[in-house]
Amino acid sequence: MTKDWNVHNPKGSQRILVTKKLPGEEWLESLIRNDYRVEVCPYDNLVTKNSIKNRFNNECSGVIGQLTEDWDKSLFNAFSQVGGQIYCNYAVGYDNVDVKAANNFQIAIGNIPGVLTETTAELAVALTLACARRIVEADTFVQKGNFDGWLPNLFLGEKLQGKTLGIIGAGRIGSTYSKIMVSAFNMNLIYHSRHKNKDLEKDLESPGKQKINKSIRVKFLEDKEELFKQADIISLHTPLSGETHHMVDSNSLSQMKDDTILINTSRGPVIDEEALAKHCKANENFRVGLDVFEQEPKVNEELLSLNNVILTPHIGSATKWTREGMAKLAALNIIGVIEKYPLWDKDDMLPFFKKAPPKAIPSVVNALSLNLS
Repeated sequence: MTKDWNVHNPKGSQRILVTKKLPGEEWLESLIRNDYRVEVCPYDNLVTKNSIKNRFNNECSGVIGQLTEDWDKSLFNAFSQVGGQIYCNYAVGYDNVDVKAANNFQIAIGNIPGVLTETTAELAVALTLACARRIVEADTFVQKGNFDGWLPNLFLGEKLQGKTLGIIGAGRIGSTYSKIMVSAFNMNLIYHSRHKNKDLEKDLESPGKQKINKSIRVKFLEDKEELFKQADIISLHTPLSGETHHMVDSNSLSQMKDDTILINTSRGPVIDEEALAKHCKANENFRVGLDVFEQEPKVNEELLSLNNVILTPHIGSATKWTREGMAKLAALNIIGVIEKYPLWDKDDMLPFFKKAPPKAIPSVVNALSLNLS
């Protein structure tokens, strides 16, 4: 599988591996303009660690890889021996990366924040609406030729106006999703996060929002169990860690309302899927929208058979603009580290999408450990 990769600019001065074909052309053009040799794997299936190691050969400066790959100590060890300087995840999250090992081998770890915020939040909104109004069930019903005319009790769903929205993780994506839902449906917001998000609270409680509905309430809850009990819709926007693994389990599910809508566009292992399937089977009015899975790409077989569960194949960031922007940021991370540019010190990533992007490194998660500035 390592023999047939597509090679661009074969005489380039730096060798860059890309483990999946990426959308758009700007990312590739950026690397070639810097006289880098770029080798792209054309296959859709998972690239194994051994395949990546074999592809390193005797020299490789940078790699753009995928969240589905296990970048562990052995892989970084091999990478360091061929001159590896930076690995960039084609994602915001990096729970597939052993950052400590990368630090030991002095390898920078890039990620791509700030480009997929709105897109992922919009998918969470879409899943919420699809669950509330039973869109997928209704579509299947019509597609199968079962629609014989309007009926008073056909696919009764849930009204969202004035309901209580619960958010776990009020970072960029969680906050954006909250603003969309609260503004569109005059919802009250309760949220649990590592820290209070004062900017989110200020924005939703601003005079402009209060003109829409003076009764909108925003409240931070230190106890996530209280959120589980009170919320009508719960959306998960938390990174995966030891603390958040199986955060939603049989105990937390039992505390939720029987007709709760649960959305997960963060990381699959945040939910105990076996417990979720059991709960959904026992509570037909409990509705779930999942874009990520515990054993991805494998999906719990029981969830596949349930009408009150909507499943999408990890497409949170899947818009043309976003995926092309992700590819460009990844390429600019590679260039920035190799060319020893300074680290970008702003949250706004939009300047990197201009024709002449800043000569800076967009995002390196272990910058402090490597003394990058």
